[in-house]
Amino acid sequence: MRRISAMFIAFCMVLISGSVGAVLYLAFGLNGASSAIAALALLTSLALYNTVTARVHDRTDVGDQIADLSRGTADLARQVAEIARRLNALESRVEGSAAKPRAADPLTTEMSELGELVRQLAETVAAHENELRNPRSPSPAASPSPQPADAALTADRGDIGAPDPKFFISGTGRFRGMSRDNIIATISSAVEANRIDLYLQPIVTLPQRKVRYYEAMSRLRTSDGDVVPADDFLSHAESGGMMPKIDNLLLFRCVQVVRRLLLKNRDVGLFCNISVTTLSDPTFFQQFLEFMEANRVLAPAMLFEFKQSAFRDFGAIENESLAALAERGFRFSMDHVTDLHMEPKDLAERGFRFIKVPAKLLLNRTSGAHSDIHPADLSDLLARSNIDLIAERIESESAVIDLLDYDVKFGQGFLFSPPRPVRAEALGGDAAEPGKTEAGKSDKDASLRDLIPEATPAE
Repeated sequence: MRRISAMFIAFCMVLISGSVGAVLYLAFGLNGASSAIAALALLTSLALYNTVTARVHDRTDVGDQIADLSRGTADLARQVAEIARRLNALESRVEGSAAKPRAADPLTTEMSELGELVRQLAETVAAHENELRNPRSPSPAASPSPQPADAALTADRGDIGAPDPKFFISGTGRFRGMSRDNIIATISSAVEANRIDLYLQPIVTLPQRKVRYYEAMSRLRTSDGDVVPADDFLSHAESGGMMPKIDNLLLFRCVQVVRRLLLKNRDVGLFCNISVTTLSDPTFFQQFLEFMEANRVLAPAMLFEFKQSAFRDFGAIENESLAALAERGFRFSMDHVTDLHMEPKDLAERGFRFIKVPAKLLLNRTSGAHSDIHPADLSDLLARSNIDLIAERIESESAVIDLLDYDVKFGQGFLFSPPRPVRAEALGGDAAEPGKTEAGKSDKDASLRDLIPEATPAE
């Protein structure tokens, strides 16, 4: 093809030169020798111009080819280095596994711990049986009085009645050793006294560590001033039917915080946790929906978060409530992920835009064998459905380095900042219910003040 083009160009140059010579001879009256010299000179000029132009074009093509070859070589070198690194890591892991004793196997360790717990339980039961048979003899454990939790172990004996459920000891954390009724009464008192505080923890970009979002967390403040984490009181609050009230209180504060955040930075958003009870409560959810309709302008910056286990248990009512929020432009996030069995496309269609996965689950070498996808490929899979992956509970720099290999773009954890409280005075005093203020006016007319605590990490 190039040869035909060259022949065509040469023919054209000869034709042009001959035509110019003929015009000079016929029209301008030059003799034959002068016209031939002029035509030859023009032909030479055209040939030189064509040669120079072709060489410049060829040099540009060769330069582009060399650049492409250099990029391909660099990419190939990077892939070879990555394969070598993974191969070395695999060899080290295989050598380490071969050198480890069998007792270091996680399953073996868990079984040994379980056996130890069973042994301790058997010793405790035996000790209390001896106390019951010999009430005057001292307890083998030398305890002045039996613990309530240990006494519950003998409830199946005929000479001791089953304990009343309201006195059954089930507290955890700050409520350890308290009865169920006392725990619910303490939580109810805190709710009525407005001692449910709002905390914020930043979600940062990786590797830049720039604050991009905040997560709103609740903390219960007892009458003694102790702070109780959400994990220690929310389950009791839910069983006591108080979650709608707590969500009602926190929702109003979250809206205030979002408004204040948007005044400072339009690119910052807030994750707000909502319980399943709230979605299924027809009375409260209607108020909730009306309140969010009035604040529909905040939809791009406000995301509602649900646990993975709660989402899987959604029924018809919860799904309808979720769809109603999605129709108003609000989007959702999933946290407390315990496994990677999920359908990103289905989640995206229902309005989910973020998935929070614990860093330990992502970096667990065996988690890929129990999921639909390897953790290293999870970020790309979610991105194809327009869902971002957030690694939460990050506590070490080494975890950050490993997560960057997984293309994780957002991180959250105590490494970056612990949850910090929003000042009560910054929220303008007691929060009102959605649809109300203390003056009985619409909350959208309520005055807003500084909502961000001074200790909140700078953006």
